[in-house]
Amino acid sequence: MKTALNLQDADGFYEQLLDAHQGLSPAQSELLNARLILLLANQVGDAKVLRECVEAAANPAPVSE
Repeated sequence: MKTALNLQDADGFYEQLLDAHQGLSPAQSELLNARLILLLANQVGDAKVLRECVEAAANPAPVSE
């Protein structure tokens, strides 16, 4: 699992994601997120990497100060 920033245009992607949610109800936003997760998981394809990502998202490392 990659933990270092690997996006070519992280800010652009974040803006695109926010734009996609604009005007949606909370339920519609949840569905958009679910579809996006499944599409991205299909792009990754590796079950071990996906498992590591789910675990990392469910148990985020504490932020050190």
